[in-house]
Amino acid sequence: MPITRDLIIDGKDVPAADGRTTDDVNPFTGKVFATVAASGPEDVTRAVDAADRALPAWSATPPSARRAIFLRAAELFESRVDEAVAITAAEVGGAAPWARFNAVLAANMLREAAAAITQPLGEVLATDTPGQLSYAVREPMGVVAAFAPWNAPLILGIRAVAVPMAVGNTAVLKPSEDAPIGGGLFLADIFRDAGLPAGVLNVITNDRADAAAVAQTLIADDRVRVVNFTGSTEVGRIIGATAAQHLKPAVLELGGKNSLLVLDDADIDYAVDAAAFGSFHNAGQVCMSTDRVLVHRSVVEEFTAKLAAKIESLPHGDPADPATVVGPLINARGAAHVAELVAEAVAAGARVRTGGRPADGTRYTATVLDKVTPQMRIYREEIFGPAVTVIAVDSDDEAVAVANDTPYGLSAGIITEDTRRGLALARRLRTGIVHVGNQTIDDEAQAPFGGVKSSGYGRFGGRWGIDAFTDVRWVTVADRHNHFPF
Repeated sequence: MPITRDLIIDGKDVPAADGRTTDDVNPFTGKVFATVAASGPEDVTRAVDAADRALPAWSATPPSARRAIFLRAAELFESRVDEAVAITAAEVGGAAPWARFNAVLAANMLREAAAAITQPLGEVLATDTPGQLSYAVREPMGVVAAFAPWNAPLILGIRAVAVPMAVGNTAVLKPSEDAPIGGGLFLADIFRDAGLPAGVLNVITNDRADAAAVAQTLIADDRVRVVNFTGSTEVGRIIGATAAQHLKPAVLELGGKNSLLVLDDADIDYAVDAAAFGSFHNAGQVCMSTDRVLVHRSVVEEFTAKLAAKIESLPHGDPADPATVVGPLINARGAAHVAELVAEAVAAGARVRTGGRPADGTRYTATVLDKVTPQMRIYREEIFGPAVTVIAVDSDDEAVAVANDTPYGLSAGIITEDTRRGLALARRLRTGIVHVGNQTIDDEAQAPFGGVKSSGYGRFGGRWGIDAFTDVRWVTVADRHNHFPF
């Protein structure tokens, strides 16, 4: 039987005002996994009402009390890892290793958010005014509009709200239409069970057809003071522009066209393992996925042959099977998009080293291409699926030039046995994240996470997340009466 869920507003499960619902479909089986309430603008306003009412008391809650709630939530999350893994498999087709990584990191994010609660939130400033104390203090911004994607629903749903709430804000979370349970309602259940007061976290789910109206209503509400969005660059541009129209700051974590540089001194077997993980983890549906491997020409054939052999052996299939590495894509459109990029490239002269077959519904066979040129769409566009291109380069300089030849700038990796050489190259890459000696996918709750260029702006993680979701106020205190000239 499909799961049936309502919205969560003011701590209560409530249906949409007009009673509508929408289906959440398992991408592997094609069957309905859950039926959830389909909110409209009226429901958005109800959720913001609740968040706004809860704000004064929550922002004044003692830090130790807030921290206790977040630590209980982390413990509860860890106790429900198996449930989280099952939801991720059934809702978005996430294979078990990916889902378990999501669950463990999400629990760590809650602990990191708990630590943020007692971080220093101000500093004393120099002043030229005699007898005056001058200081800057960070304070909650207000109601946060949080948008979470489907591809890593546990991590990115938690990241959307944990630090914002930890520093005293309240939130309205709109999870993706493809992950309303794992990216929203399941997380809110954990917070409720941990003792989070009613109204601090509200979750609105919606039908895909209503997404624009729901987002516009949420961002436009005067009581919403900051927006954070993780998702595609295409939608991120709309979210950012809408926030700017209402003079609201936004944190945008968007797409990537991430390169892994394999230098001529690399351990080739290690480089193959790194590229395979970076390209095909979660069927390539990660913003940090390795889309392009830039390999020195002297080792490119050895590397590509070994990579193709490894990828050909990866188990495909049911994400509920613990042995599966490559599961389905989120929907048939996603699989068709990857197949189209590959087919166009092959027609223009790219070579298939493994895979390359037509899509089968939501499934696409892991694919490795070489002989890719800048004229091909797959060279420029984010793949977001189980395919990777191998591009030969003649020097470190050329590798850097190709890696930077994209409007995106999220993540990069450099495989070399010379750390100093790798660090020197890392400084030349125009990305928000670079991993020397590793592939492009990594995430830690305390690290600054975000990109540059069309990969977005703002940072999640650690003190950078605190900065993103607090306002700075300048406060002075005079210990004597001032002299005024008139």
